[in-house]
Amino acid sequence: MYKFPDGFFWGAATSGVQSEGSTNQINQSIWNYWFEKDSKRFSEGIGPDIVCDTYNRFKEDVSLMKEINFNSFRTSIQWARLIKNFETGEVCDDAVRFYNEYIDELLKNKIEPIINLYHFDMPIELQEKFGGFESKKVIDLFVLFAQKAFELFGDRVKYWTTFNEPIVPVEGGYLYDFHYPNKKDPKLATQVAYNIILAHAKVINLYKTMNFSGKIGVILNLTPSYARSNSGDDLKAAYMADLFFNRSFLDPMLNGYFPQDLCEILKKHHLTPEINKIELEEIKKSKVDFLGVNYYVPRRVKAKEKKDEKFNNPEYYFDYYINPDGRFNPYRDNNEIYPIALYDIAKNIQENYGNIPWYLAEIGIAMDLKSEGDIKENGLIDDTFRTNLMKEHFIQLHKAIEEGSNCFGVHQWTFIDCWSWLNSFKRRYGFYRLDLETGERIKKKHGEWFAELAKNNYFN
Repeated sequence: MYKFPDGFFWGAATSGVQSEGSTNQINQSIWNYWFEKDSKRFSEGIGPDIVCDTYNRFKEDVSLMKEINFNSFRTSIQWARLIKNFETGEVCDDAVRFYNEYIDELLKNKIEPIINLYHFDMPIELQEKFGGFESKKVIDLFVLFAQKAFELFGDRVKYWTTFNEPIVPVEGGYLYDFHYPNKKDPKLATQVAYNIILAHAKVINLYKTMNFSGKIGVILNLTPSYARSNSGDDLKAAYMADLFFNRSFLDPMLNGYFPQDLCEILKKHHLTPEINKIELEEIKKSKVDFLGVNYYVPRRVKAKEKKDEKFNNPEYYFDYYINPDGRFNPYRDNNEIYPIALYDIAKNIQENYGNIPWYLAEIGIAMDLKSEGDIKENGLIDDTFRTNLMKEHFIQLHKAIEEGSNCFGVHQWTFIDCWSWLNSFKRRYGFYRLDLETGERIKKKHGEWFAELAKNNYFN
């Protein structure tokens, strides 16, 4: 028996832009705009306009959450939906109504909402006018948005997060071209990363002055870096990958300072962002109450075989490699399956970051429609593959908790198959399948298993 601590959070995660659809949304995010501009980049030409239609179906969805015994759920408030005028902070009345009703429906069903403020969804007006988080002006506008959200919903929402996976807009928008604005510019990338960290810090410090009884944190995608061998060069490659992709946000957001090695590397390549002492003090004093962790796959690296002429991205310092002894998910680009990494993440937080309270904010096993198959006679979709792998991961998490890791919950990605950026609906993760033609929600077998886990707080 693998029993979890009393009061453990069991639920799922999504985001506003991936689930709500665009009904009555007064402003556009970069995703609406980019899809209109270049729909061919999106799998099967599917954009974010309808998606799960949570805007109209949230009561139905909350009842389905209750059916599989959720006691918590994460989503996000869309900046482009809530705020009517970004400069003044004037809010959209319809958005206020929607989010109030959604939050109240969750609470009525004893499902604790965890509300995130930014999930890759920069308003296009701010991206085009100021460059999004390239500009420190947008930091102030983000803080104003956060203030409005706290004032409107902070009496009921007890768990807030500032950003989900803040490194992803940096990678996607400024290094690797899978997010708008599709720039490959490492100098801009470092400035955007710094500005996001500063925006996070300012919102944390603001919330602490507003005397709410809730807690506030951040959600980071942590991907342990494993060296090909114990050679010095391979170990250095893994160190550098961890420095860029994990510690670049972990250290300032949890400990209040940037890794010295990273600062020296950026200086060497003339990539140091514009900073000042007042901003660094703001970052230093910001203290999160908890950390959310998203984990999917490990990162395997080796020493660089051929040195690049100049720094274009972190791969200047390492090469990726495929683990010859690894297991791979045939339904998601043959990504490696490595549950032990979850244990390693938990121990890293415990040993190097003060054993801060944390929860597994996302974990998911991707399948596609073909691999999940048709609806069975019992009315369920058989995704036993997903359940078996999830058990392996939860065993590793349980082991870390038994050893003192301060984990307080698990949110699986995702509740209903949701729209996923350029991949649209190529991959499915939900407890419920979404029929794209009818909007019907169809339960999967894994949802039945999860319902028992959430009800009993253990599994065998």
